[in-house]
Amino acid sequence: MRMIFVNLPVKDLDASRAFWTELGFSFNLEYTDDTAACLVFDENIFAMLLTENRFRDFINGDIADPQTTEVLTCLSVPSRQEVDDLVAKAVAAGGKPWKPVLEEGPMYGGSFQDLDGHVWELMAMSPQ
Repeated sequence: MRMIFVNLPVKDLDASRAFWTELGFSFNLEYTDDTAACLVFDENIFAMLLTENRFRDFINGDIADPQTTEVLTCLSVPSRQEVDDLVAKAVAAGGKPWKPVLEEGPMYGGSFQDLDGHVWELMAMSPQ
């Protein structure tokens, strides 16, 4: 079984944990401490939210400038309503809307930036 861990630097770990908790997600406390929090999206999908100092332990060079977009992290969700609900929750919790809703064939998506400017897309895909 494969798993994915997206590692992201955050400026304020407590604020980031509160943000994602407000969106309805949980954390794996076994891999969480005062420098890192393991955000659980699904059984095999996680984001490691790392303080910037801890993140530097894993990289060469500098942390990317949050004014640029290096990666889009897209999560599938079961419905269009969940896309809209999660984007609304993210904005209410301090995130920023990113791009307008995308509707392309069987795909319906929304997006937001979290507290650190990381871009998250949410996509509902209906089979045709």
